[in-house]
Amino acid sequence: MASFHAGDQLDHYRIESLVVRSGMASIFRATDMRTGRQVAIKIPHPEMEADPVLFDRFKREADIGQKLDHPGVMKVLADGDRSQVYMVMEWVEGRLLRKALGEAGKFPQERAIKIAVAVADALDYIHRKGVVHRDLKPENIMIDGQDRIKLIDFGIAGQVGAKRLTFAKLTQVAGTPDYISPEQVKGKRGDGRSDIYALGVMLYEMLTGKTPFPGANPFAIMNERLLNHPIPPREVNPEISPELQEAIYRALEREPQNRYSTANEFAWDLEHLDQVGVADRAELRDWKRRRTPWVRRVLFYIGMALIPIVIFGLLLLVAKKGG
Repeated sequence: MASFHAGDQLDHYRIESLVVRSGMASIFRATDMRTGRQVAIKIPHPEMEADPVLFDRFKREADIGQKLDHPGVMKVLADGDRSQVYMVMEWVEGRLLRKALGEAGKFPQERAIKIAVAVADALDYIHRKGVVHRDLKPENIMIDGQDRIKLIDFGIAGQVGAKRLTFAKLTQVAGTPDYISPEQVKGKRGDGRSDIYALGVMLYEMLTGKTPFPGANPFAIMNERLLNHPIPPREVNPEISPELQEAIYRALEREPQNRYSTANEFAWDLEHLDQVGVADRAELRDWKRRRTPWVRRVLFYIGMALIPIVIFGLLLLVAKKGG
C-alpha cells in the first residue's frame, strides 16, 4: 500500500490528503509546489506493479489520458522525470455517479437525459480520437454539483492499432458485468458501439434504479443479455415516455450493427425525443418469455429422456433380486 501522509512530498508535489484507496492504487489530493495548482495523484500499490496485466492497465490509462483533451474527460497531466511510478491528473470537485445514483435511487427523466447526453458527447470525442473506453459504468464517471461529467479510468480502453485485450484479461480488470456489451461477453474486442451499449444500460439504470439484466452471479448476468430481453423500462417506471424507451432500446440492441452507430446519434435522439419514432418491438411483447442456456436445456431433455431408462433398470434389478 502507498504509505504517503498529509504533508509528505513526492517530487514536486505536496500530499494533502488521501482521497480513495482501492485494491490497485491510492489516489491523493496534492499541490503542485511549482504552480500552486491542485492535482490528483494516483499511485499504484506494489502488488499492482508486480502484476503485468494490472500494471499494463495503469500505463494504458496514463498514455491515453495524456492524449485526450475534452471537458468531459479526466485530464492526465504530462510531467518530467519521477522518482517512482505514479500518475498526475487534474483535480475535479465532485463525486462518482455511482454514489449519486446510490443516494437518489433513480433520477428524474430530465436529469438522467442531461447526464446521458453529456456522457455521449465525451464518448463521441474519444471515439473520434480512436479510443474506446470499454469499461463504462457509474463507477467510472464523476459528476459535479451541476451534473457536469468527467469520464475516468481508461485502464482497459482500446486504441486503434493497439494490441488486443482479450476477454480473459477484461474479466480480470473490469469490476462488474452489468455494463458489458453482448459482443464483449462473446470475447470480441468491441468498438464504440460497445460504449453506446454501456451508456444505454446506465440510462436505463438512472431512470429505473435497476440494471436491465439481473442474475445470481456475473456469468448469469452476462448470459441474460445474450438470451433474453430486459423488462421494458416503462414497466418499471411508467413516467418514462415511449420515445425515451425506444432510444434506450436502440442503444441496447443485441447486435452492434443495429445500435446507434455513433454516440452523437444517441445524444441527438435524447435531445429530440419528439422526433423519435416508436417501433413495434418484439422486446415489448416477449420480454416475459425467459430462455435458458442451450447446454442446460440439452442436459434437461437428456435427463428427462433417461428417467424411463433408469426406472426400467431399477425395476429390472428388483425383479432379479426377487427371483
